[in-house]
Amino acid sequence: MKHIRIFCFSLLALCCIGTMAAGKKKTKKDKKAPVEVVDTVSVDTFSYACGKANTQGLKNYLVQRLGMDTTYMDDFMKGFDQILLTEADKKAKARLAGIEIRTQLETQILPNVNKQISDSADIVVKDMFIQGFKDGLMGANMHISMDSTQKIVSKQAAYYQKVKTEKLYGANRAAGEEFLKLNAKKDSVKTTPSGLQYKEIKTGTGEKPQPTHKVTVHYEGRLIDGTVFDSSYQRNKPATFACGQVIKGWTEALTMMPVGSKWELYIPQELGYGAREQAKIPPFSTLIFTVELLGIEKQ
Repeated sequence: MKHIRIFCFSLLALCCIGTMAAGKKKTKKDKKAPVEVVDTVSVDTFSYACGKANTQGLKNYLVQRLGMDTTYMDDFMKGFDQILLTEADKKAKARLAGIEIRTQLETQILPNVNKQISDSADIVVKDMFIQGFKDGLMGANMHISMDSTQKIVSKQAAYYQKVKTEKLYGANRAAGEEFLKLNAKKDSVKTTPSGLQYKEIKTGTGEKPQPTHKVTVHYEGRLIDGTVFDSSYQRNKPATFACGQVIKGWTEALTMMPVGSKWELYIPQELGYGAREQAKIPPFSTLIFTVELLGIEKQ
């Protein structure tokens, strides 16, 4: 015990000396930043506050996402306190889920299906759609397999999409055909068997690339109304890509061009992007490109 008392006393003396020394050395510059005072509460109070804070926005969620009428919060709390579901509760929950899905079907799913296939009319028959939905859920009328059902939907949806695209952009096809018809009559324009048209602005003397070759080009792309949709000239940086990885009109033209050539290409929509919309290029657009072949990178 004597040793312990001596040790404690020595430690106390050391602390006092340290405090005195610190007091002597302390200056205004050495002042420490004030320590932030944090109010502390009991764990119980903190836990309660955490729970309460987590209810913020919950009622809006119950209304907007679950479709609940918050007039019945007492019933909500009964369920909250119950935790385990009875058989009657499970049935009620399933029925409410059915109501929720039916609401989504009529207000979101079906309107979206109709919008995808037509902008002007509701093509899908609501009653038949709902019956098919019910049979799919319950496994009824399975003489038509789900695989066959998916194929029917995919094929018919593609047809409706084609009709929709034609209605919206078919005029582009007609305008392009008329442009190419008149353009082909110009003496400087040549037409290939595929329908590609081109005009040689400058004829190079280098090698002609193969479809597997990478090429470096400067180019500008325009619609027939003069709208520029892409230009490496504007970026002040040539583009490099494989001849066989671009639209058909480009591949055909590049493999005919000697390095050092500069051509103007007139590409029918079927050798371009066809019915696809590509960035600033509408479906069925005839395209005009100025292309300058700068070099070949062989594989």
